[in-house]
Amino acid sequence: MKTCTTCNKVVTKSHIEFRCPSCSKSLIVRCAHCKENSKEYSCKECGFVGP
Repeated sequence: MKTCTTCNKVVTKSHIEFRCPSCSKSLIVRCAHCKENSKEYSCKECGFVGP
């Protein structure tokens, strides 16, 4: 089960996932709500913060 990196809710089929744009080590998972509202996320590996 995958959870949103920002809000920690279990994600459904409407989500996006990508590698950290800074270090490429961590997988960032974003639910549709957090993505649409440009909520900040942070990489657990390097601390990068993105919108």
